Amino acid sequence: MAALGTIRKRGAILAGIVGLGLFAFIAEEAVRSCEATQNEKRQQVGEVLGEKISVQDFQALVDEYQEVIKMTQGRDNLTEEELNSIKDQVWETYVNNKLLASEAGKLGLTVTDTELQNILKEGKNPLLMQSPFVNQQTGRFDASMLTKFLADYKGMANGQNPQMADQYQKIYNYWRFIEKTLRQQTLAMKYQRLLFTGCLISNPISAKMAFEAQNEESNIQLASMAYSTINDNKVEVSESDIKRKYDEKKDMFKQYVETRDIKYVDVQVLPSAADRKALMKSMKDASTELQGGAEPANVVRKAQSQIAYTGMPVTSKAFPSDISAKLDSMVVGQTTQPFETTRDNTLNVIKLIAKTQMPDSVEYRQIQVGGATVEAARKTADSVYNALQGGADFEVLAKKYNQDGAKQWLTSAMYENSQMIDPDSKAYLETINSLGVNETKNLEMPQGNIIVQVTARKAMVDKYTAAVIKRTIDFSKETYSAAYNKFSQYVSESRTLEALEKNAKKNGYQVLERRDMVNSEHNVVGVRSTRDAMKWIFDAKENEISPLYECGNNDHMLVIVMTKIHPVGYRDVEDVKDMLKAEVIRDKKFDMLKEKLAGVNNIAAAKTKGAQVNDVNQITFGAPVFVQATGTSEPALSGAVAAVKQGQFSPRVIKGNGGAYLFNVVKKSQRAGAKFDAKTMEAQLSQQAAQAAYRFMNELYITADVVDNRYLFF
Repeated sequence: MAALGTIRKRGAILAGIVGLGLFAFIAEEAVRSCEATQNEKRQQVGEVLGEKISVQDFQALVDEYQEVIKMTQGRDNLTEEELNSIKDQVWETYVNNKLLASEAGKLGLTVTDTELQNILKEGKNPLLMQSPFVNQQTGRFDASMLTKFLADYKGMANGQNPQMADQYQKIYNYWRFIEKTLRQQTLAMKYQRLLFTGCLISNPISAKMAFEAQNEESNIQLASMAYSTINDNKVEVSESDIKRKYDEKKDMFKQYVETRDIKYVDVQVLPSAADRKALMKSMKDASTELQGGAEPANVVRKAQSQIAYTGMPVTSKAFPSDISAKLDSMVVGQTTQPFETTRDNTLNVIKLIAKTQMPDSVEYRQIQVGGATVEAARKTADSVYNALQGGADFEVLAKKYNQDGAKQWLTSAMYENSQMIDPDSKAYLETINSLGVNETKNLEMPQGNIIVQVTARKAMVDKYTAAVIKRTIDFSKETYSAAYNKFSQYVSESRTLEALEKNAKKNGYQVLERRDMVNSEHNVVGVRSTRDAMKWIFDAKENEISPLYECGNNDHMLVIVMTKIHPVGYRDVEDVKDMLKAEVIRDKKFDMLKEKLAGVNNIAAAKTKGAQVNDVNQITFGAPVFVQATGTSEPALSGAVAAVKQGQFSPRVIKGNGGAYLFNVVKKSQRAGAKFDAKTMEAQLSQQAAQAAYRFMNELYITADVVDNRYLFF
C-alpha cells in the first residue's frame, strides 16, 4: 500500500515520463518515415500523372534503346552527346506514351494481339523493315522468318554455345523493342483517328483557294519607312505603357517549368609555354628514334600516342584527317618533324613505313581444323589442304567438319580502326588480304589450323602502314596546380556577387551570365561533367554562391552565383520589361509614321514624305517577304499584298516588324509550271491540320503535372 501511495504521489511525474517516452517513440517513427520518403524521392527520376519512375526503371529503358541504336548502326560505343540525346528521346517517349495510354484508357482503347498479328502479316510498317526479318529476295518483312527465329530462340535456352545464345538474346531483345513500339504507335494512331477523323478534312474549294494562295506571285512597288529613322530618345515610355503591354501579352509569359538565372566564372586551364616546350622536346626525340630505325611499336607506345601501332596496312580513312592529308604526299621511309594541328590541339609525328595497293573488300571462306593435339590438327589440316589442291569441293569438305564453308566478306572498315591487333589476328588478316582469287592457304594457329580460300576481291585502294604519334598539347600538373590555387583564392575572397565581380577583373577573370536554365539540360554553360554544379543550381537560394567545381575534361574550374529563380507561372513584369519596352517603342514609332503617311494614296506621295521606294517581286502568301530597306522579314506585308488586287494601292499603312509600309500592286500571276491537283492539295491541307492538331500533346503535358528530376542522376 505504501508503494501504491508513492506511485500516486508521483503520478504526474510518471505520466510526464511516459508521455515523453511515447513522444520519442512517435518522433523516431516519424523521422524514419520521413527518411524513407526522402530516400524514395532520391531514387525517382520523374513523375507523370502521379505515377513515379525510378532511376533503375528509367536506366533500363535507356539501356534498351542504347542497345537498339548500337545494333542498328553496328556500333560498339556511343559518344556522351549521343547518350544524352538517347536519354532525352527515352524521356520524351516515356512521357508521351504515359499520356496517351491514360487518355486511351478513358476511352477504352487498346491494341489487341490480333491487331498486332495483322500488322505483322501485312508487313508494311516501316519499323518492320528495320528488323532482321526482311526477306532479301522480296525486300519485304517475312513473318515466317520471325516465327522460326522465336522457335529457335526458345530452343537456345539450354544450348551449349554461349556466343550464339548471346547473339540470339540481342536479336530477341531488339524484336521485343520493335513489338513494344508497334503497340505504342498503333495505340497513338487509333486515339488520333478517333479524335480527329471527320474533323480534319478538306474540300475542293478550300484546296483551290490554298493552291492559288501558295502559287500566286505579286510584284509590287514598296514604300518603306523604317522604325530606325526615329531615335528612341524621342519616344516616351511610361510604366503604365509597359503594364498595358504586359497585360496584352501576358499569356506569352507563362512558363510551365521552373527556370533559373546564374552568373558564373568559368576558367579553362591551358598549357603553359613550358608545357609546350617539354612536349615538343618529347616529340622531336620520338621523330629522331623513328628516323633512326627504332622499332615503331616501341616508339609509339613509349611516346604515349593516341593512335596505337598495329603494323597493318590500312586505308587513309583509318587515320585522323590531318594525318591522312599528309600520307599521300609522303615517300616510303619518310618521317615528319613534329607538326601542330590546331583543330584537335595536338602535336604529331608520322613515319610512312609502307604503301601498297590492296583490295578494300575480300570475299573468302574457311574451314577451322582442330584435333586432340596441335600435331593432330596440323596433320588433318594438311590432308584437307591437299584435297582442296586436288580439286575437292570446299563446301563438302567443310560439312565433313560440321561447318558450312559459306562465303563471307571482309572489308577494311571491319578491322582498320582497331587500337590493338594481336599477332595471330594480324597473320589471319594479312593472309586474307594477300591471297589471290581462288588461292588457298593452310594457316597455322596456336590451337589448330584454318584453311582459308579467297573467292573474290573488290575495289583496289591505296593502303598505308604508318607509325603515328599524336599527343594532345596538355597542361602539366604544376600548371594546373598554379591555376587551381589562384582560382581557389579568388573564390574564397569573393563570397558575394559584388565581390565576385570586383575581384574578377584584377585576377583576369570574366563574370558571365546565363538566363533561364532548366533542369533538363545536360551540363552547365556547355562544360562537361557538371552534374554536381547542376544539382547545386536547382537547390540553391537567390544570391547564394557555389563552391568551386572542378569539371570539364579535368581542365575547367567553375564558380556560380544564383541570381534569380523563376517559378512556374507568369513571369514577373520586371523580368520581361526590356522586351515590353522595345515593343511599346515600336508601337509608338509606328503610330508616328502612320500619322506622317496619313492621306498618302500613291507611291510618289509616299516618297515625298521620306519613304524609301523599291521594287519587290515574287511575293506569295505562303512565305514572308524580306524587305531590304528595313532588314526584316515581314509576314504581315505578305498577307496584305495577297488581299489587294492588281493595279490597286494599299488601303492602309501596314505595321511590320521593322517599319511602316505602303505599296502598289504592279502585277499578279500564277507561278509558272504550277498545276492544280485537287486530291493532292486536299491531302496536303489535311496533313497540315493533323500536324497542328497534334499540339494537343502539349496540352496533355501541361495538365499532367510532369516532374523531371533526371538532372539528379544523369
